[in-house]
Amino acid sequence: MFTGIVEELGEIVATEELADAARLTIRGKLVTSDAGHGDSIAVNGVCLTVVDVIDGDSFTVDVMQETLNRSSIGGLDTGSRVNLERAAALNSRLGGHLVQGHVDGTGTVLARTPSENWEVVRISLPDAIARYVVEKGSITVDGISLTVSGLGVADAPAADGNRDWFEVSLIPTTLSMTNLGAAVAGTKVNLEVDVIAKYVERLQQRGSV
Repeated sequence: MFTGIVEELGEIVATEELADAARLTIRGKLVTSDAGHGDSIAVNGVCLTVVDVIDGDSFTVDVMQETLNRSSIGGLDTGSRVNLERAAALNSRLGGHLVQGHVDGTGTVLARTPSENWEVVRISLPDAIARYVVEKGSITVDGISLTVSGLGVADAPAADGNRDWFEVSLIPTTLSMTNLGAAVAGTKVNLEVDVIAKYVERLQQRGSV
């Protein structure tokens, strides 16, 4: 379990293609400082398991084909910057919201609107998860816990086929400390909706509420 508060902006330093998976080596001195084999680290919002720790500042993870297909992880290459967060400790404050590290879908950055003290980023929203997203609710974008500041439906589908979109307003800290600060239009991002909404829907379907 994670909180969506990015601890460090890391970097992919090596990639290896396997038969039905990929192995990534990621540099992140902070998150690696107390990491060990089997620990969980969120990489762009994807919960991955540490396989090895290298030189005290990097770690390796194995990414199975299912994860490569359902997230943007498969598009990462050497030099890619990634958002990193260690698993939450039960005795710490919940700074963001409950994040599982399980990607529900991917969206595409559609537009950026800069302001003096923040920047509004519009992202496409897959139809399969659009019903879980509400204005002022929480959503995880590449592992970042963010508040939805706007919702809408375009007249025509975006390049990725999605018509629904949502907006988030990013403060300078988020712009400087996460990869969303440099995400240009067309960038693919991982999305995870609030798990509580999915539980409520399931309970309603079962006639339990």
